[in-house]
Amino acid sequence: MDMMIEGLRVLVTAGAGGIGLEVARAFVREGAKVFVCDVDRAALDAMAGTDPAVGRTYADVADRADVARLFEEATDFLGGLDTLVNNAGIAGPTARVEDMRPEDWDRCVEVCLTSQFNCARLAVPLLKQSKNPSIVNLSSAAGKNGFALRSPYAAAKWGVIGFTKSLAIELGEFGVRVNAILPGLVAGDRIRRVLEAKAQQYGKSFKEVEQGAFAAASIKEYILPQQLADQMVFLASPRGRTISGQAIAIDGDTKMLM
Repeated sequence: MDMMIEGLRVLVTAGAGGIGLEVARAFVREGAKVFVCDVDRAALDAMAGTDPAVGRTYADVADRADVARLFEEATDFLGGLDTLVNNAGIAGPTARVEDMRPEDWDRCVEVCLTSQFNCARLAVPLLKQSKNPSIVNLSSAAGKNGFALRSPYAAAKWGVIGFTKSLAIELGEFGVRVNAILPGLVAGDRIRRVLEAKAQQYGKSFKEVEQGAFAAASIKEYILPQQLADQMVFLASPRGRTISGQAIAIDGDTKMLM
């Protein structure tokens, strides 16, 4: 299927590894021009050999000075902006609220939620000049369910949905589409570390915690980053031109998080 996005100018935050790298590559395969940022300098350096067509820079999107520089470099490389993918996020702490360090709460919310504001506020003036403008924000299945021992992450991801829906209304008159993706358990190191931390907190085995995580899902398997990337490409294409303000779950029909 031709997504009709040849030349689309795309910025992906945290795009040098994991979900972000799959997203960047998916857009490149469809003919888009892509720029990424990341805090992993080694991963950024590796992209020079593996993904030479993708522009890249270091940036912590929770730092507004970094974001300002990021947008200068990205727009110089891209020549404008058509799509912002707010992908950056961290797992945050796994702990009971009374045992949680306030600085761990703050950092999780800053990266998972406030960073999306930091990027969107600079992206919007550019997107208003685009003929096919869109924003895709990464939320989570934790953005529609409670998540014991993971309160800052869940709070931030619920916030992403509120931000997405509000921004969709605000920008609708300019034709800018804004949607959120809600992944379930995405295969990779991050979810493995989260489940290991939960196993330690509960005094259970990794397998027991993993089985519990899938217990409330209709389809009991990990989500692949490529599935998320494919959905984002569709949303950013003209085929998704009337889809906005949506919280789209890609989570195997997860009804509860354990």
